[in-house]
Amino acid sequence: MAQVASQRIDQLQDPELSIEQAIVDYRKLGYSENWINQRIKSIEVRKALTDEWHRTGVEKGQQYAILTDIITKAWSGLTTKQYKHHKGLQKENLRDNMTNIEITLNMLAEASATELSIQRDPKGFIGQSKVARDGGSVAKAARDKLESQLGKSVISSAKASDYLIPPEEDGPKQIP
Repeated sequence: MAQVASQRIDQLQDPELSIEQAIVDYRKLGYSENWINQRIKSIEVRKALTDEWHRTGVEKGQQYAILTDIITKAWSGLTTKQYKHHKGLQKENLRDNMTNIEITLNMLAEASATELSIQRDPKGFIGQSKVARDGGSVAKAARDKLESQLGKSVISSAKASDYLIPPEEDGPKQIP
């Protein structure tokens, strides 16, 4: 326990250590390097968005959750709760169970919402609600275009446990 506490103190002093630990943990779980890189980038994009929400007066907690739902529903057609249900998740993290395409579309929606917010400078939750819808609609347009080219939905019911086998077994399978 003392070692864990010492590591946590080190991570507080050097946040890069937390990122490195997350990469190690994702590798141990069997995620591909490409997926890990996208997931780490998605954390950066999400942080920029929540920083922007904070700057414009949105309150953490429920308001962040509602805005996240607005963005997610705008691009995927599902709220986060519905999306988790679609994937058969209980308490697992939705983003950790997204495919590469799903993560990319989610990042596009959040990055778009961030940029739109910077440009429009809305105040508070009500102003950010429209920005969230508009940011999500950018990713929805990209999703629609991709699906028309693929001839199938990119919203997958797949979850990490469907693809990942711990490395000590047959080696990791990559999440698509």
